[in-house]
Amino acid sequence: MAVLTALAVLLGTGTAHAAGYRYWSFWEGSGTGWTYATQGPSLVRPDDGTVQGFRFAVSEDSQDAAKPRHAPDFAKICAGTPARDGTKRIALVIDAGTAADAPSGETPPAPRTACARVAPDASAAEALASVAKPLRYDSAAMLCAISGYPRTGCGEQVPDADGGTPSAAGATPPAGSGTASDVVDSSGGGPSAGVFVGAAAVLLLGVAAIAQARRRRG
Repeated sequence: MAVLTALAVLLGTGTAHAAGYRYWSFWEGSGTGWTYATQGPSLVRPDDGTVQGFRFAVSEDSQDAAKPRHAPDFAKICAGTPARDGTKRIALVIDAGTAADAPSGETPPAPRTACARVAPDASAAEALASVAKPLRYDSAAMLCAISGYPRTGCGEQVPDADGGTPSAAGATPPAGSGTASDVVDSSGGGPSAGVFVGAAAVLLLGVAAIAQARRRRG
């Protein structure tokens, strides 16, 4: 009975609410769409002619993160910024999200684009700083605010849809959320289903072994 109880508890852990976070996510333009960045903007050194995107929203992980709502169109964004020797041009899409994702008492600014002309070795973070100051970072180098939005907070957890407090598991925002060194966990975070299945199989084998031993004693 104790083994079966442990099995029920283990399998039940998969139903806990996932944590939601309010943060700036970082994206790279890919053709006509967006790809969630695998590194933070301080590490990415984009080539001339590329598009970088930033989106503020509430999401659980990289799999459900909201994308910038403006197409990554370099030609259009940088149409008024001619090429110049010794520099590169990076198109930027800055989307502060919707009122539903905004911290209490704040109103998100309208989405905008900008064309940054920076040094050839400049990072995405440096390109952003050249057109969207003030930026705000926390002590772990996570990007907290662009052009002063939001005024406070940085990757904080938010209540789940039922109004409760999210699970404490994974109490940090998803990787790729504007930090300098994070790498995206393509699994979306948290233990994989295989962990639970494997543990359940071990417990079931234990139950079978106990039952067989009892039959032998009988």
